[in-house]
Amino acid sequence: MYKIIVSNQCACFKKSDLQNNLKFQSKDEALLKAIEMKNTMNNNFCNKHEFDLQEMYKNFVISFHSDARDNCCGNGCCS
Repeated sequence: MYKIIVSNQCACFKKSDLQNNLKFQSKDEALLKAIEMKNTMNNNFCNKHEFDLQEMYKNFVISFHSDARDNCCGNGCCS
């Protein structure tokens, strides 16, 4: 079983139709979906964060780092 985990859930993720902790039988299927999700998040969200994808054991983890700490919106997503 392979899993996609979104470790940092910004406000845009929470408002989106994307789901966390998706499970797949196939590694290839999980990887393709994780790449699709990462690209959607980078292209369609507010661009305050850049999302990265890493493989950890049987998990594909999507997380972000923020270069916009000085311009933080104040809702806690930049922490």
